[in-house]
Amino acid sequence: MRAWALMIALAMPAAASAHEVWVERDGNGPARIYLGEPAEPMPVGGDPEFKNLVTPTIVGQAKVRQARRTGYIEAMVAPGDVRVTDDSVFKPWGEAGAKEGVIYYARAGRSEAATRMAYEIAPLAAGTNRFALRHAGKPVGGAKLTLVTPDHRSVELSAGADGTVTVPIAGKGRYLLSSAQVETGKLRVAGGPVDKLHHVATTTFFVR
Repeated sequence: MRAWALMIALAMPAAASAHEVWVERDGNGPARIYLGEPAEPMPVGGDPEFKNLVTPTIVGQAKVRQARRTGYIEAMVAPGDVRVTDDSVFKPWGEAGAKEGVIYYARAGRSEAATRMAYEIAPLAAGTNRFALRHAGKPVGGAKLTLVTPDHRSVELSAGADGTVTVPIAGKGRYLLSSAQVETGKLRVAGGPVDKLHHVATTTFFVR
């Protein structure tokens, strides 16, 4: 039996717990896939852990051309919202029988309400400021989310019993929502079997 609990991944190693994968996109141009700390200014030359982001999977799109830039991966994706997942950024850690791993789910855009990843923060309707954290397509009631505003402030949000949350908009720029969940059981990531799996999701959108 698998047990689920919502939490921020405080039990993760320093590098993994502080870092997230997120995607940004301007219109229908290339997507930019980042690994770092979205609430902090990007270090010159990119985040030191960026080297661990090697081959993220673009969900629903095959043979996407990816180019490594300074601090991000540029992906030539199809028009519309972009979804990325990666379970190989950090190798499993911990002792035998208590191994832990992490899988990242990142989305850019709010043009559609549908979800395509196992764990995703999606708008309730196209263009809305109301979102739901969804697991296997179903909203997670009482979910805890963090909002990073365009001026890099972090705001803690709590979803209602119906799993929805309203994002307070205060100015133009990039908004980023993140949330984390832990699953226990006999599980696996790219680096091997784990007993605890941290699921970390982000969604970004721009207000112009």
